[in-house]
Amino acid sequence: MTEKYHELDPMSDVISDDYRMLQMLGRFGITLGFGNQTVGETCKAASVDVTTFLTVVNYVKDAAHAHINEMVEQIDLPCLMRYLKNSHTYFVDFRLPNIRRKLLEAIDCSSSNQIAMLILKFYDEYAAEVARHMQYEDSHVHPFVENLLKGKVGNETFDMVVRQHEDNHASLEKSIAELKNIIIKYYPNDNAAQLMGEVLMDIFMTEEDLLTHCHMEDTLFAECVRRLEFKVRQAGGAESEGEDDDDGEKNAPSTNDLSEREKDIVVQVAKGLSNKEIADALFISVNTVMTHRRNISRKLQIHSPAALTIYALVNGLVNLDEIAPF
Repeated sequence: MTEKYHELDPMSDVISDDYRMLQMLGRFGITLGFGNQTVGETCKAASVDVTTFLTVVNYVKDAAHAHINEMVEQIDLPCLMRYLKNSHTYFVDFRLPNIRRKLLEAIDCSSSNQIAMLILKFYDEYAAEVARHMQYEDSHVHPFVENLLKGKVGNETFDMVVRQHEDNHASLEKSIAELKNIIIKYYPNDNAAQLMGEVLMDIFMTEEDLLTHCHMEDTLFAECVRRLEFKVRQAGGAESEGEDDDDGEKNAPSTNDLSEREKDIVVQVAKGLSNKEIADALFISVNTVMTHRRNISRKLQIHSPAALTIYALVNGLVNLDEIAPF
């Protein structure tokens, strides 16, 4: 286990030890230029709760060994919420738009380069997914917690409120990993290879940052809120998703080779057809189409229509003039 940061550590040493702490500063509202001040002195000058700051930075430094029950006792929940809200602003208004600008420089956006345009489309879909997820938290989860802090509670529980966005965390992680792998595997080398390498580095760093953020919400933040909710309810203050039906196919194939029928499905997806339209075109049921699509996703580790379209183009399953417009 790595050594923890403490209140008497010079803030400059904390930043020099782990560059990720630079991101933490802005989210807490702390600016550079703190000279030789300690962590405690810097937090006091910025009106930031020092125990919450240290809990968060120590969590980020070594999340794998975090003792959540102990950390919760050190958290000022309003301070943590401000940190999380500022993190949302960072991702949605700065980090993701900045990566998109670099991506536009790195790829060939001419009308003839359909793979480049599909990668851009995939990225835009991912960025929109992140924005929707974080807007949900800002408009539903945080107001629920703010009411708890005021001693107000209704029939809806915290677990009911967060059920949707906890599922979305896994989706966000899967989407950014898929975006990264699509670029690595399928975007052809060209004169902008160095720029694309910079984009990939940004994506890797964002993936790590976002994973830590989501994990913090699911563990540290969630435990703080559940404890507060229990106290408020004790004081008298004011359908689960099942496992996917495998339609009789319980074991995913171990090979990446698609069957002829699965290739047919990929082609139809690339052409922009819905599951119902694919079923009609291939004279099979919608359930069978969905089963094939699950198996395709397991084999290829590709889940979105845009990514499947790139796969189909690269592997010669469709021509440029056959794919759905975008």
